[in-house]
Amino acid sequence: MALSMRDAPGTQREYETIFILRPDTPQDGILGVNNRIKGIIDQMSGKLLKLDNWGKRKLAYEVRKQLKGIYLYWRYLGTSGVVEEIERNLRMLDSVVRYYTVLVDEDVTPDARPSEVTDESFQKAATTGPDEEEIVTGAAAARGFGEDEDLYMDDEFGAPEHEVHEVPVAEPVVPVKDPE
Repeated sequence: MALSMRDAPGTQREYETIFILRPDTPQDGILGVNNRIKGIIDQMSGKLLKLDNWGKRKLAYEVRKQLKGIYLYWRYLGTSGVVEEIERNLRMLDSVVRYYTVLVDEDVTPDARPSEVTDESFQKAATTGPDEEEIVTGAAAARGFGEDEDLYMDDEFGAPEHEVHEVPVAEPVVPVKDPE
């Protein structure tokens, strides 16, 4: 366990890591990555605080020939070496498109931060719901997401969380020449 000289004894640092997986990563592939990262945190005496699967989303720009990706959010406690080990492992995985880690807090007493992760929520984080395009086109129902609409429906009217609105495009103004 690597300790920095500036860390108070008995404390750890709080980190957030977001990584993006290829959009075609199967559920067992996501679970494999999650198990690997959790194993590193546990092995280095860290503590997993929160894990969320944000679903499949469109990327702002093409990354490794991918236009979409599955976003996973991790918040955890660990010593200074845990981030390097997690990122080293993420670099080795073909399914990982991009990752980013931020230091949230220093000198955190591990008992002061409760974990929101249960075995059930850990398993659920490997399941990716439909993306916005599938909801709008109806492909989500074809994939079996129609039975449990609460997964992706926002209000009592059944509107999707990420409603797509078409914005009317103004017709270009073409100057008309006077016939003289």
